[in-house]
Amino acid sequence: MRINTREELEARRAEYAASLKTQRKQILICAGTGCVAGGSLNIFAKMQEILIARGIKCSLVLEKEPHDDSVGLKKSGCHGFCEMGPLLRIEPEGILYVKVKVEDCEEIIEKSIIKDEVIERLVYHDQSGEAYEKQDDIPFYKQQTRVALEDCGRINAESIKEYIAVGGYGAVAKALFDMTPQQIVDEVNEACLRGRGGGGFPTGRKWAQVLAQKEETKYVVCNGDEGDPGAFMDRSMMEGDPHRVIEGMLIAGIATGAHYGYIYVRAEYPLAVERLQTAINKAEEKGLLGENILNSGFDFELKISQGAGAFVCGEGSALTASIEGNRGMPRVKPPRTVEKGLFEKPTVLNNVETYCNVPPIITKGAEWYKSIGPDNNHGTKAFALTGNVMNTGLIEVPMGTPLRKVIFDIGGGVKGGDFKAVQIGGPSGGCLCISATEDHLDLHLDFDSLKKVGAMIGSGGLVVMNDKSCMVEVARFFMNFTQNESCGKCIPCREGTKRMLELLNDICEGRGTMQHITLLEELASTISATALCGLGKTAASPVVSTMKYFREEYLAHVVDKKCPAGQCKALVTLQIDPELCKGCSKCARLCPVGAISGEVKKPFTIDTSKCIKCGACMEGCNFHAVKEV
Repeated sequence: MRINTREELEARRAEYAASLKTQRKQILICAGTGCVAGGSLNIFAKMQEILIARGIKCSLVLEKEPHDDSVGLKKSGCHGFCEMGPLLRIEPEGILYVKVKVEDCEEIIEKSIIKDEVIERLVYHDQSGEAYEKQDDIPFYKQQTRVALEDCGRINAESIKEYIAVGGYGAVAKALFDMTPQQIVDEVNEACLRGRGGGGFPTGRKWAQVLAQKEETKYVVCNGDEGDPGAFMDRSMMEGDPHRVIEGMLIAGIATGAHYGYIYVRAEYPLAVERLQTAINKAEEKGLLGENILNSGFDFELKISQGAGAFVCGEGSALTASIEGNRGMPRVKPPRTVEKGLFEKPTVLNNVETYCNVPPIITKGAEWYKSIGPDNNHGTKAFALTGNVMNTGLIEVPMGTPLRKVIFDIGGGVKGGDFKAVQIGGPSGGCLCISATEDHLDLHLDFDSLKKVGAMIGSGGLVVMNDKSCMVEVARFFMNFTQNESCGKCIPCREGTKRMLELLNDICEGRGTMQHITLLEELASTISATALCGLGKTAASPVVSTMKYFREEYLAHVVDKKCPAGQCKALVTLQIDPELCKGCSKCARLCPVGAISGEVKKPFTIDTSKCIKCGACMEGCNFHAVKEV
């Protein structure tokens, strides 16, 4: 049923909120991509089957209930604690069960739904064995501040009614009826909301530039491409709270006089596309998208455009070209996107997280938002915490949070060794590390602090590496990604990244010389200075930062022909420890090239000139006599 006025919206909000309260229990099963891959949808189906079989009233959608004995069964967005998935949350108690299996469903219904008991073995236990029953008490969650992710994991991701019940579209109503476009822009500007896509450009300033344009047709575009390795913040927001994204874009349209919007999502995010399309359809049905929204006279049409997964389409001009049906390639600027963007019309272009921050700013005000984070870096930032860390997952913390707190307090510490480095900002970012010259663990994660050390927040990927990681190999990995994803339009990026990758391959495979290091530095400088787009200009950043902080590792590779971390197999030498060798001859029999010789019951030796470093001897030795040196 269509909502025609602001008053009707508030009446429906009260009705939906009351309906939520009639559900004596709510079972929220994480239906983010990670948990879905772990079988959470099977858990959902099993829960539904058991509830029906037991005659327990099961509510899959929010309806006005004449009783208070129903159990709400819901697919929520990402809960964030991906390391512990599949996750299941029980409300109103706030109990979180981790690593749930289909076989656990019967017990959960019996004990936690019918008898109000907590199942000890399913709650989170930290490394010391301490149990945490409630989600909000778990250190991983307790030390976060959620703004953009506020409702992810707490409401049905596919329900517009639940979104409205928790305050959804209230900011749109305020923007339409209580504020002028200029006042909206001023509020966002006053809040110092900076773009969460990487560059940190002030959002209010961008909106003001589009508002000032005299063109009748304008566009609002959401960048949901998110191609950085290890990043999944935007995907989780689109999957878990799609209406928040829509509401932020609506407010941008009201503020700038734009009546058309596009959400650009890579086709590799099918769940995000599905949830967004469902949300758009529901918003249109309710009259919150389309013509004459809330009888205000304001129209806004929103469509989804699916990309083919090209990393370069994260760049603004390439993204708009792709929406237009052209090959996604950057263009020379000016003109800028705010002047001539999509279809050569003034365009607001922000990423998913930026739009998700807008509704609470409009609702609660700029002063509230500025109370979070340091000067000129206000608000929160979502990070995808991955790599060699105990608690991988999606987190959101105030800007300016020290790296140490993120990795050790929220992330639970480094896994498999000591902390060495973290790659932040993906291929366009750089390394934060502990090295011979630097210790970045106490560095504050905000735009300005990271810029000072040659890094950037980027979209928010944090890949943690332990002391067993080879930084030359890390640089090679990111350069391989960048080279593969180069659109090929400009020579510095197309040819320069290819040459840099060849040099890094030589270094990792034992063919490197000091000349290789010199050439890497020269190419990095040239590409950064002459590439066409921002992605090209930062393509060499992983190499530059690793060479700056871990130069001794590069030197070890090219001078000593050794990989200190033991990761570059071409630089590994296999030797047999004569004190451990029993002379059983098993290694010689396993060697495919006959590089091992010796007498039975006497220590064997390896001819390094013949050895192909396959590792068969090391794997097969029962006495652990074969060592990598």
